[in-house]
Amino acid sequence: QTPGVMNYSYYYTPPRFKHHAFTAPAFQQTPKHYGITSPISLALPKEADLALTQKLTETLKPYGVFEEELELQRRILVLGKLNTLVKEWIKEISDIKNLPASLIDTVGGKIFTFGSYRLGVHTKGADIDALCVAPRHVERTDFFSSFYEKLKEQEEVKDLRAVEEAFVPVIKLAFDGIEIDILFARLALQTIPENLDLRDDGLLKNLDIRCIRSLNGCRVTDEILHLVPNIGNFRLTLRTIKLWAKRRNIYSNILGFLGGVSWAMLVARTCQLYPNAAASTLVHKFFLVFSKWEWPNPVLLKQPEDCNLNLPVWDPRVTPSDRYHLMPIITPAYPQQNSTYNVSASTRAVMVEEFKQGLAITDEILQNKAEWSKLFEAPNFFQKYKFFFVIFLCSGYFSARVGLVESKIRILVGNLEKNEFITLAHVNPQSFPGPKEGNDKEEFSTMWVIGIVFKKMEGSENLNVDLTFDIQSFTDTVYRQAISSKMFEQEMKISAMHVKRRQLHQLLPNLKRRKHSTESLRQMNDSSLDMSIDSDNSMSVPSPTSMLSSTPFMGPPLGPPAQSPRLMCFSPSRPYYYFSPGPITVFHVDGQPKAEVAVVDGSKTPGVQPRPCLTPVPASQTPPPTMGPPAAKRSGSPLPETAVKKLKADEKTSTADLSDVPLIPTNPISVVKNSIKLRLSR
Repeated sequence: QTPGVMNYSYYYTPPRFKHHAFTAPAFQQTPKHYGITSPISLALPKEADLALTQKLTETLKPYGVFEEELELQRRILVLGKLNTLVKEWIKEISDIKNLPASLIDTVGGKIFTFGSYRLGVHTKGADIDALCVAPRHVERTDFFSSFYEKLKEQEEVKDLRAVEEAFVPVIKLAFDGIEIDILFARLALQTIPENLDLRDDGLLKNLDIRCIRSLNGCRVTDEILHLVPNIGNFRLTLRTIKLWAKRRNIYSNILGFLGGVSWAMLVARTCQLYPNAAASTLVHKFFLVFSKWEWPNPVLLKQPEDCNLNLPVWDPRVTPSDRYHLMPIITPAYPQQNSTYNVSASTRAVMVEEFKQGLAITDEILQNKAEWSKLFEAPNFFQKYKFFFVIFLCSGYFSARVGLVESKIRILVGNLEKNEFITLAHVNPQSFPGPKEGNDKEEFSTMWVIGIVFKKMEGSENLNVDLTFDIQSFTDTVYRQAISSKMFEQEMKISAMHVKRRQLHQLLPNLKRRKHSTESLRQMNDSSLDMSIDSDNSMSVPSPTSMLSSTPFMGPPLGPPAQSPRLMCFSPSRPYYYFSPGPITVFHVDGQPKAEVAVVDGSKTPGVQPRPCLTPVPASQTPPPTMGPPAAKRSGSPLPETAVKKLKADEKTSTADLSDVPLIPTNPISVVKNSIKLRLSR
């Protein structure tokens, strides 16, 4: 097979693993020019590079990134059956709509794939992203009605559900045990030929925006495959980088890191710059290039083209909001879009730091001072930070609410970043089982942890950090979105709290304290993160987080805004507790800088006014944190004199040993309205 040229005769079959990493590919000088610049190096690999590539392959095997041939054949068989169903269904629709018999036999219709499966880098148990392409006489309503019913009749189909109102409408199902997401696109063609190339920009003419969105995944994937010089090297390098990103907790488009398509484009750009390099060299060059990349300069695989279809494209010269994207990685297919618009200042800082660390490790590997396994060591996220915010979701039954909350966490991160005393807010993409209420009612609880870095204090100045508005803005946004998308229920509760590192063991039972903490963290990371599951959903509707076992409840979460939003905080004397109005309760944090959390009731404390709720606005009008000009840092407001005195008076109680405190309060006290403040002092 000619490098960079794919056989498109069977779209639902992924490229075969001719360059599977068990044998070294044959290297040759690449005459074709790839990318928007000349390559950095055309050097051919040495024997040492090929040996390192073989070692890399052997290291990847235990992580489940390679699928067995038998399982691959099963996927091909399932997609073949699905393709046949599509053709039969389109013929039935054509007959119902009285098309000529001669045309019905040739009307066509086809299943295309995209995402990690189409790229040939899917892992064991990964789902398949598919696209149903139909001719112009087949309506979208037909897809979600008659085709849905046809799927329901198949005995191999389980867990069938339609999400017609999603941003990209989709039918989700499990076909013979393989999860598949099917999008729909209706082309302005009378028939769908077998050799149809979806990269043809002319196919976008006269299409509605939903069909264009559905086509985008396939078009981007196919362009990437056409823009890399050696597909075998590209695949092995991408498998390595995706595994590394998941292990380092920076693989999540929805939380402001990078998703599968973004990682694929970064690897593809590296391949363009070093077209003849072996996979082991490409991994090292990947870290070299992007640890030194001058963001926000965009990453482009090809020069953007204007097809005069008047579709919105990423162009900071025309669109002001595009100028504020922090880490633009531009899709190669028209209409060009930034796949990383969710990236915030904190997530970019975390990823750049990981690039630098990856470069240092691969330097050691190339010098034979370390093994490839070192690159995939899980980080000690909970040892990295002293202070954390924990977000809880508790609902009556498990559903897409988890995906809803997860999609809004970046709003909270953006709010925290705007505070002048917070330098970094790092959300862990891995969710954890949350606390549950002590009743017998069936419910599910999930929590997310955000590591916080406060600005270092100078001198003896005392500063107050008011986070009430930040958290209230986040919870209001989630509730508004839940109501507008008809996901809200009375049992749905969201809460947020601030804890210190040494208090995390009460929320995470597997997290041991003191001298065993580092090892237990590593064990928890290794045991709870399954690398065989490919969670690449960046080109389709996000799926809910898997249900996890839960721990005993340690305090009631928040209610919806209509019931006077509350804030759950932490007190050494009463952990996981709603604070009563009136006196200020202090949360004292050891170390430099010191931080104290004061819960204040403005109605009873002189000089303190309660922070108002956000004025309800449609959720669709709430801009993401990175879509506008950077907001000015908010300054802290001074605590009233009585509050400061109370803080000092309660300082003695703040040093209690948490291991001696009961986990469940006997009589939780309800609250009408609270605010949460951190007091930073030196």
